[in-house]
Amino acid sequence: MRSFRLSWQALFAIVLMIAALFTLPITTPAVGFDAPAVSALMATLIFALLIAAILADASGASPLVRAAALFVGAHLAVALLINEIAGRDGAARVSFFLLVAAAWLLAWRCVAILSTLQPLQRWAQILLRLVIPAIFGLWLLIIWEAITRGAGIPFILLPPPSAVGARIASSLPILAADVQQTIFKAAFAGYAMGCAAGFVVAILADRFLFLRRGLMPIGNMVSALPIIGVAPIMVMWFGFGWESKAAVVVIMTFFPMLVNTVAGLAASGHMERDLMRTYASSYWQTLIKLRLPAAAPFIFNALKINSTLALIGAIVAEFFGTPVVGMGFRISTEVGRMNIDMVWAEIAVAALAGSVFYGVVALFERAATFWHPSVRGG
Repeated sequence: MRSFRLSWQALFAIVLMIAALFTLPITTPAVGFDAPAVSALMATLIFALLIAAILADASGASPLVRAAALFVGAHLAVALLINEIAGRDGAARVSFFLLVAAAWLLAWRCVAILSTLQPLQRWAQILLRLVIPAIFGLWLLIIWEAITRGAGIPFILLPPPSAVGARIASSLPILAADVQQTIFKAAFAGYAMGCAAGFVVAILADRFLFLRRGLMPIGNMVSALPIIGVAPIMVMWFGFGWESKAAVVVIMTFFPMLVNTVAGLAASGHMERDLMRTYASSYWQTLIKLRLPAAAPFIFNALKINSTLALIGAIVAEFFGTPVVGMGFRISTEVGRMNIDMVWAEIAVAALAGSVFYGVVALFERAATFWHPSVRGG
């Protein structure tokens, strides 16, 4: 018979729940005939959900069942807590935050259990890799919502995620136009040109020693140039359209690609190079068949770094002159109008676009460097 054992997260959650009992009610009582009774019923239900999740975790059930019970209990409890303060910002009392912390600890325990699972099915492995970070991200939003709503933080300082989500839903045409201008025009064009130019120059620098010795110190210097100094110059040179933003992105992405590719081309071992020479291979044959495959992880590392730099460069460049569309233009304009929820909506869309961009490059890396130990797990 399996022993009844509590995890340290469950123990701390119990301590927080006991402390919450002495600081009830959860919120400042609302005006209404049956408000105290409703609040007491809600508190009882929240405590019951948390206790049920703790007991399920301490039972002898399978890890998947325990993780499911913790997930359901923690998330239902925190949903009821946030619903309790809906429309009454700043009404939360100490017990509200204690119970949110207890639910967070149980969600932590859920993720800890899921992290130990090793399913045999490929689809289950992929699902697990998606679920764990999704729970992490969800709880960042939950804690953000609970603090801003519960503590009554002024909207202009930090709007809750629910308000940002509502603004995104109501501003889809505007956000779509901004994404098209900033990402699909400026960021993508600058990214493609900057990475391609950096790769070609890296090949030339590897072939000709004087280029490598002359370009690398300059590359280190140019990579340290502040973007806020370069962006206005590019606007004066190329105008207020997306071309000037793409030029900024080219500058930001060129030298990371150059430096990483040069380092990657030097990564192949001397024994492999000697073997190619014994086969009477030319420089280009050695480059294509040995050195470029060895440099692939370095090249993809530069592509992943540049995927975020391109987006940052395009958005910041739009602060210094742009048509009346674009993510950087929208952020700077809406800040002046005190529409902070729209600013956060643009930030959220930019973060999502950057994550998708990075993920696509990472998928290409896995397909192209399947032989590398970092990909095949060796």
